[in-house]
Amino acid sequence: MTVEGTCADEFAEVRAEFERNFAERGEVGGGVHVTVDGETVVDLWGGDAGGRPWTEDTITHVWSCTKGATALCAHVLASRGELDLDAPVVRYWPEYGQNGKDGTLVRHLLAHQAGLPAVREPVPPGGMFDWELMTDLLARQEPFWAPGTRHGYHALTFGYLIGEVVRRVAGASLAEFFEKEVSGPLGLDFWLSLPEDLEPLVAPTIPAERGEAVPTMYLAAVTRRESMQALLVANSGGYVAASNTREAHAAQYGAVGGMSNARGLAQMYRPLALGGEYNGVRLVDEARVPVMSAVVTAGFDAMLLAPSRFSAGFMKSVDNHYLPAADRGVVLSEDAFGHSGMGGSLGFAAPASRLSFGYVMTKMGPGVGVNERGQSLVDAVYRALGHRQAPGGLWFR
Repeated sequence: MTVEGTCADEFAEVRAEFERNFAERGEVGGGVHVTVDGETVVDLWGGDAGGRPWTEDTITHVWSCTKGATALCAHVLASRGELDLDAPVVRYWPEYGQNGKDGTLVRHLLAHQAGLPAVREPVPPGGMFDWELMTDLLARQEPFWAPGTRHGYHALTFGYLIGEVVRRVAGASLAEFFEKEVSGPLGLDFWLSLPEDLEPLVAPTIPAERGEAVPTMYLAAVTRRESMQALLVANSGGYVAASNTREAHAAQYGAVGGMSNARGLAQMYRPLALGGEYNGVRLVDEARVPVMSAVVTAGFDAMLLAPSRFSAGFMKSVDNHYLPAADRGVVLSEDAFGHSGMGGSLGFAAPASRLSFGYVMTKMGPGVGVNERGQSLVDAVYRALGHRQAPGGLWFR
């Protein structure tokens, strides 16, 4: 297998770890992209993309990395003064205030504190592709906990909750807003609704192998039939099974439906690593970036059943090294914020280092965080920047 692309000499270890992923860690196809001070220092790809070579233009399903794009849309509006994260959701979405949710704040939606990590009413086959159906279901549902009192990963509902607020404020769908305000101006290979003519560029997802480590969340779904975890897994309208279809790629699914590549992920975060602006395109004002990075909630996650940390819309570094591999998070510097995707993809910004990073792959690994393939690339980047890792902790200079 030949790795193609470019890599600055000082980041040679990143290339070595990427090649090692293919040789030793079961990588099938993927890419990694890194920018520092706005300049691309790593742009590598290789492997198989569904029976054909992975090329510079190949894209794939980035799963929950999509949440970073969706959260960014909310922060673009907040930076412009059009959306107040501390306002009640009902200010923008009046129907949401049913069944004890009238006090829910926009910040609660972003930080997975809204109490709606799963849907109680049956979702029909393909229902997750119906925006109005899903937002209506969520608007009338009673939360699993009082909003703001705890957090639990909103794996499949996050995109509808934030996306509907964006739609109400901006007067455009989430996908339209993202294209107009983010991906279009930055020239990103990133879509929240993939145009049909780009379908030939898609490398299909390969599920994790059976017998690999299983996250505690999924074990709970099997053993506790009435749990939130069981509802998440069994009441998704069949999305996971349909995720490699044209219908799924075209659908607007702001939690897990994004289509991109490593370059698209890293370059979306590039302005955020540089104070909110890159090459004349300002996404957010400079004062907004620390807000995007600041931890809002941390501790035991009611859905994942393991520790997690979130800012307003983004994952933060969490080192669950003492847990089984399937429950581990991702180790980053404390300033970093971004999002991983099911199977191991990752995108983030680290403003203190003026760094942005993207990694995607087709062969999914076990667990809900970033597995050895992605973490090895992150570690190599930080080492190249002169960072050290505290024992069992974060990266620092």
